Amino acid sequence: MRRRFAALFIVPALLLTACGGEEAEKKDDAAASEKPAAAPKAPKPVDSADPMPEVSGEPGKKATIKLPKGDPSDKFVVHSLSAGDGPEVKKDDLVMANFTGKVWKGGKDLGSSYDKGGAPQMITAGAETIIPAFSQSVLGQKVGSRVLVVAPPAAAFGEAGQQQLGVTGKDTLVFALDIKDVVPNMAEGEQAEIPSDLPQVKADKPEPATISVPKNDPPKKLTSKTLIKGDGEEIKKGQTVYMQYSGAAWKPNEGKAKAKLFDSSWNTGSPFATQIGVGQVVEGWDKGLVGTHVGDRVMLVIPPEQGYKDQDKGEDLPANSTMVFVVDVLAAM
Repeated sequence: MRRRFAALFIVPALLLTACGGEEAEKKDDAAASEKPAAAPKAPKPVDSADPMPEVSGEPGKKATIKLPKGDPSDKFVVHSLSAGDGPEVKKDDLVMANFTGKVWKGGKDLGSSYDKGGAPQMITAGAETIIPAFSQSVLGQKVGSRVLVVAPPAAAFGEAGQQQLGVTGKDTLVFALDIKDVVPNMAEGEQAEIPSDLPQVKADKPEPATISVPKNDPPKKLTSKTLIKGDGEEIKKGQTVYMQYSGAAWKPNEGKAKAKLFDSSWNTGSPFATQIGVGQVVEGWDKGLVGTHVGDRVMLVIPPEQGYKDQDKGEDLPANSTMVFVVDVLAAM
């Protein structure tokens, strides 16, 4: 895959995790299996404060945010603008939400998932690794709701701010969140048997998969094997796909009952999102995942020429590695 900014969950125009900045950009996803820093400790949300921004527009479409004159209150505001009729969001639910955002001071746009090229955010409700402006704001809301969020630095990116977005450590952020859906956080169903000459997989809990690599040479061609068959839509080229994955190199783990993973989205606090089939990730992902379905669990065995080729990504992913991935396809837009 391409650079993941060291476990930053990225969708066009917005970064949700609490860590970030220039140092994060220097790390490659192949070595980004460490957990990100916890988000700032936010104050308890209140329903209202003075002054309050105004939000107009229909839920399910890009919101218009009008900022008031004067300075923000420094309170963390989570205010329901319209209640949905779907299920209530509980802690650790995986929530798909659209957003429109602004910086209070100066009115700088933070973009919107409704913009061209945008996509909904996937938020783990209550997760400490995601900014409270999102992780705390969705808790207790119902699917279909629109929520106004006023997030002081302690509920956003803290004193460090977020340089990539032009957000300083003193900026209050304002969001309109549309809670679109709650989706399963992993593939569900009975896993198919795997031939003995391919890696064996255990992934029955919401955590990094256990991959056992057999004591034989890897296949020379790309292998894409569906382990759990989902009942969702077929994944098409150009879609934004949301996934949980775990990855290991074949040779360093050959014959081992439990491979050492070089990366896993489970360690970042959020699923991984990318456009598929358009060169945003390694060729083996593009070719192996287009045509699968939402709800599938797929094992990919990717030869070096469709992976990182002769690039050395460290001890756990040396040059010319065949890679093994276990991928749960959660959603696609």
